[in-house]
Amino acid sequence: MRKQIKRLSPHQNGKVFGVLMALATLPFLLPMMLMFSLTTPQIDQAGNPIGFPIFLLFVAPFMYLIFGYISIAISCFFYNFIQKYIGGFEFEVSEMSVEENT
Repeated sequence: MRKQIKRLSPHQNGKVFGVLMALATLPFLLPMMLMFSLTTPQIDQAGNPIGFPIFLLFVAPFMYLIFGYISIAISCFFYNFIQKYIGGFEFEVSEMSVEENT
């Protein structure tokens, strides 16, 4: 049986994708912090050490969450608009018996 997706919820899909993107960045925080702590700081013209701003690593998950939400919400809006004219995503489903699930 063929089915077609008529509408994608911008808010719900944006929420899910934004949170997934934020969570996906978390495993990279510790290795990146370790890598930046092992590098020697650069020196500016006055001889002061310039290190990488570590706080940016903590801001990154929030930025991924915000921009992931916005990009998916906009994409869902456009999908909902154009699917009226060209149709939506199509997929095929079939019924499975209980024996096939195990």
